[in-house]
Amino acid sequence: MGLLRFLIIAICVLYLVRALARIFLPFLFKKVVNNMHQKMNNQQTGYSQNTYQKSQKPEGTISVDFVPPAAKKKPKLDNAGDFVDYEEVKEK
Repeated sequence: MGLLRFLIIAICVLYLVRALARIFLPFLFKKVVNNMHQKMNNQQTGYSQNTYQKSQKPEGTISVDFVPPAAKKKPKLDNAGDFVDYEEVKEK
């Protein structure tokens, strides 16, 4: 009796959740899409304003946007171990 009651309640709850999801999920998705669209528009307007401001520099000024990375140190061969000269021997 208890198992049958549990199954009936579980099925009713699943149908209720399914019905509510059909009602509320489209609104939720629409809201998420609108938020992403708004963020994209904000980024685009920010990018176009930044490029406009960069073009407004006074004539004759120099600015460097790229700084090269520091040169990497090469490993010392003294610490690499012993090396043996190699000669290729060809047979006749």
